[in-house]
Amino acid sequence: MRDEANESTGTRAGALRLSVVIPTFRERGNVAELVTRLDRTLGPTGWEAIFVDDDSPDGTAEAVKEIAAADSRIRCLRRVGRRGLAGACIEGILSSSAPYVAVMDADLQHDEQLLPRMLARLEANSADLVVGSRYTDAGDASVFSESRGFISRLATHLTRRLLGTELTDPMSGFFMLRRDRFDPIAGRLTPAGFKILLDIATVAKGHLRVAEESYVFAARQEGESKFNAQVGLEFLGLLLAKLTGGFLDPRFIFFAFVGSIGLAVHLGVLKLALLAHAEPFGVAQAIATFVAMTSNFFLNNELTYRDRRLKGFSMAKGLAGFYLIGSVGALANVDLAANLFYGEREVWWVAGAAGALMSALWNYAMSSMFIWRTR
Repeated sequence: MRDEANESTGTRAGALRLSVVIPTFRERGNVAELVTRLDRTLGPTGWEAIFVDDDSPDGTAEAVKEIAAADSRIRCLRRVGRRGLAGACIEGILSSSAPYVAVMDADLQHDEQLLPRMLARLEANSADLVVGSRYTDAGDASVFSESRGFISRLATHLTRRLLGTELTDPMSGFFMLRRDRFDPIAGRLTPAGFKILLDIATVAKGHLRVAEESYVFAARQEGESKFNAQVGLEFLGLLLAKLTGGFLDPRFIFFAFVGSIGLAVHLGVLKLALLAHAEPFGVAQAIATFVAMTSNFFLNNELTYRDRRLKGFSMAKGLAGFYLIGSVGALANVDLAANLFYGEREVWWVAGAAGALMSALWNYAMSSMFIWRTR
């Protein structure tokens, strides 16, 4: 009776060899089919699938839990108040129990039949990381639209040239690695981002034996692509961070980018207020500052801290705190520029730039610690 129950429910009767981490957001329509394909490819035992869901509004987590109730090989980690593919992958890998762990998407575009070949290479100890590549001679990514294909190839070219990686597909979201090689680098990975493989490869550069396996990238059947302009900006932020050896944090790059938009908003509102001839300069400047700080808060909430996005009362509380932090930063900007830098050298642009930089660093550090509470 016990053997029959194990066979019908897919319990992990054999030794667990592989954990498959699957980050999800709005993938309810693909969950059941993916589990069926994994079962067909990997067999009844020896593996587990960990779906890490970013609180999908379409009920993805509920669909996974329905399957998990009858199949102990399936688990669901539902993340509330956190977003981002990289962070989901990191949490999923750290929660895994098998000696080998794979990462793949839930959209059925990654070829699950590649998993046994990847696993065989790791178990033979010929590699520490095996990457599914769309850009080897035998690979294929022709399903991409012309524009998406161009962007993907350009990103791959930039990554290989600027970071020196030999991977043919460093932007791949389909790979497998030894679990014991991941733990030492987990704390140095960036949880806010989209391309976790690129981060792993650069952080562990020279310490991982890397191999590639070709596969054909399939067309999406259900749901919608997560690739958008924001993902592109996240990639550029990660690339700049890696180029500086981690000196520049990707979040700070976004924070500075939002700040430059805020400057444009400030000047535009100031000009409109002055053209109206309704207020003196001081009042117009105060209005422009208020509008710019407000726009910066909402842009940062959607872009810089998208994985820590504030909602409801927390958003209102965060906005009030952001006003306070920004006001202190502005005062520090003026004081440092006027008394420390300009007073010593009397070079206006050096003083202005130094004051602005110190203000930006203050705003970023305080906002990260007290508003969005990142690590």
